[in-house]
Amino acid sequence: MPRQPDHPVAPLFVDRWSPRSFTAEPVPDDVLLSAFEAARWAPSASNVQPWRFLVARHGDAHWQEFVELLAPRNRLWAGQASALVVILSAFWVERQGAVVENGSRSFDAGAAWTNFAHQALLLGWHTHGIGGFDRIAARERLEVPEDYSIEAIVAIGRQAGIDTLHADFHAAESPNGRRPIDQTVFAGRLGLSAFTGERNAA
Repeated sequence: MPRQPDHPVAPLFVDRWSPRSFTAEPVPDDVLLSAFEAARWAPSASNVQPWRFLVARHGDAHWQEFVELLAPRNRLWAGQASALVVILSAFWVERQGAVVENGSRSFDAGAAWTNFAHQALLLGWHTHGIGGFDRIAARERLEVPEDYSIEAIVAIGRQAGIDTLHADFHAAESPNGRRPIDQTVFAGRLGLSAFTGERNAA
């Protein structure tokens, strides 16, 4: 059953979800370039654009080392993606002549990933963000400098039928819901309703 928003939004926002069943078919350059172009235009504090992306395509010279970074259960399904993307964010930024920590680096990289995911969906491709992977090994094997945070890995691919997916994941292979707005948006303090007619979520 399609997701139903509680308030009007563009269909894109409820149509995007994170399947695990992928066809492993090659992802064209123009699809990746459009998705990364969307990421490029994400909001960024002081226009620093701290995000960086490392890409491996299914079967290329980097593919196996990317797959091996994943937690064993994630390998069962993400190994069938068309590409895996490691998201990094630059730790430091220059402000007023001083090099300081970029406190919004993860926030901004998250905005870029969201743009990537939505543009991919518009082109008929799905994405799935992955937090279950070995960050220490990723830094070592992918030669990521210490001045970059390793944020996440993203799988992108065409959605396949559930029969191609390991049985352990069948029950979860459908769009999930979201908690209601009155449990996430508050007036000045947690527990204070922000909107007339919304119940108090405290």
